[in-house]
Amino acid sequence: MRNKTFIKVKCALPVSFLREGKYFIAYSPVLDFSTSGKNFEEAKKRFGEAVEIFFEEVCQKGTLDKVLGELGWQKVQKTWSPPTLVASETRSFNIPLSCPS
Repeated sequence: MRNKTFIKVKCALPVSFLREGKYFIAYSPVLDFSTSGKNFEEAKKRFGEAVEIFFEEVCQKGTLDKVLGELGWQKVQKTWSPPTLVASETRSFNIPLSCPS
């Protein structure tokens, strides 16, 4: 199998960072995946690495169009655009503390 050369393309993706106990979680809804780190900087770094691996893998497998299409990305001519994040907010909800069995 030949080793493919990848062209780097700059793309802006929305990423949410959450804290879960001792760990920081980086999540992007436009790729529907996340990664974690022991601190905020590690989560950011690992997310960047995960994005590169994700695109390398789908390109190598020849599934880029299929995967991005399933994630809601739009292809105009030869350029892919991720879905547009229109809002991110914290909302309050009334959630039952115990559920009947």
